[in-house]
Amino acid sequence: MERVLPEVVQTGIEKMIEFAYSFEPYAAPTVVLVPSFVKEGVESLSASTGQDVETLEYLLGMLICYPLGMIMLALPYGKVKHLFSFILGAFLLQFTIGIQWIHHLISSMIAYVMFLVLPAKFAKTAVPVFAMIYITAGHLHRQYINYLGWDMDFTGPQMVLTMKLYMLAYNLADGDLLKKGKEDRAAKKCADVAISSVPGIIEYLGYTFCFASVLAGPAFEYKFYADACDGSLLYDKSGKPKGKIPSQVWPTLRPLFGSLLCLGIFVVGTGMYPLLDPNDPQNATPIPLTPEMLAKPAYARYAYSWLALFFIRFKYYFAWMNAEGASNIWYAGFEGFDASGNPKGWEVSNNIDVIQFETAPNLKTLSAAWNKKTANWLAKYVYIRTGGSLFATYGMSAFWHGFYPGYYLFFMSVPMMAFCERIGRKKLTPRFGNGKKWSPYGIVCIIATSLMTEYMIQPFQLLAFDWAWENWSSYYFAGHIVCVVFYLVVSNMPTPKTKET
Repeated sequence: MERVLPEVVQTGIEKMIEFAYSFEPYAAPTVVLVPSFVKEGVESLSASTGQDVETLEYLLGMLICYPLGMIMLALPYGKVKHLFSFILGAFLLQFTIGIQWIHHLISSMIAYVMFLVLPAKFAKTAVPVFAMIYITAGHLHRQYINYLGWDMDFTGPQMVLTMKLYMLAYNLADGDLLKKGKEDRAAKKCADVAISSVPGIIEYLGYTFCFASVLAGPAFEYKFYADACDGSLLYDKSGKPKGKIPSQVWPTLRPLFGSLLCLGIFVVGTGMYPLLDPNDPQNATPIPLTPEMLAKPAYARYAYSWLALFFIRFKYYFAWMNAEGASNIWYAGFEGFDASGNPKGWEVSNNIDVIQFETAPNLKTLSAAWNKKTANWLAKYVYIRTGGSLFATYGMSAFWHGFYPGYYLFFMSVPMMAFCERIGRKKLTPRFGNGKKWSPYGIVCIIATSLMTEYMIQPFQLLAFDWAWENWSSYYFAGHIVCVVFYLVVSNMPTPKTKET
């Protein structure tokens, strides 16, 4: 970063970092939940398997959520569950990111004080602003001290916490409006997750530190978590079941087995088709940009990148499906019962639909299947709160992810695909579509969506501007040109007349 920052700016940043690090001696004694023999065991396992300690800690931290979930299920409803969720969430953070766990605690407590002190109508703005400033500072710090690095730090869990605090602020504001009988369209849309009062400190920390989702999400609303902990999800006030309580065995085992399969595919696939240099991903030229790869035909290079990105996604599939099962085991992922006492389903903790994503015929379907709870946050608490502003929604998503140029090249290019889809849906679908996904037209849409998405998203993984730009340049910006030509041609086609009924 030194090469792009003026000296005065660099000096100022270093002084701020030095000031922040001066508090480390006070934070270090708080790392008390992980016994020394646990760390020694992980280091020994690392030496015997050849895997780095950080990866093993994260993997073990994810998998241990299942036995923890079984304990959570057995605990009595009430504060005991909340306390367990908080302490074990803190343990997992200390186990995986060490002293940096303190960021989670500090930001949670500051936000809680804001909830207590500020009226709900002000907290709904102040808390999200605070949460975004905190994660922004974390991203900028990470980029400054470890540019293009992939080491795990507090920003991953902090991104999940940011969504939780953001949603909780609006849940409280919505509850306040509804309690007062005030008309608010957005509040009514989110009435099912609105809450009327600030949770107690134990309940609040149990939510913000919830062990099942603290490392990788998904971030779902406080009400779903609280209902699972106090028993109101399954039982009425008299203690009677609200319906026939479904078994959680298959909803737990299905994502668990799926996550393990995804982990295996990720390890094998990325070993065969790495996108970044396995020996030095931070500094070495990415594989698709090496002289050997650039000497190959464009279709061969694109096929390699398509496979590399395909296998990279399984890392996310593993994390999200693992967290889904770890939540379902104690019914945190259960949606509850309808008015007739029938189970609704298990979508609360579901964050990915792999088949739907990989075979999406359009960008809308693809977006709805990927990182569902982040999409839920952006839709409910950004999009509809800003009058349907796509600029605010995409901007929030970009800021939340961080500040690597690759992110912004991707987010600025995606609208081109969206415009093409809209015009295609208007002009072409009535001519060729029959409503069936696997029709000839549907298959063409699936292939086109996959090819264009993989082209657009490559900068998101390459991160650096020069790598991302060189990558698109190697294809002569074909994807962008195709979008422009498609839009110009199709928009000038006559719109098919709708059949009169």
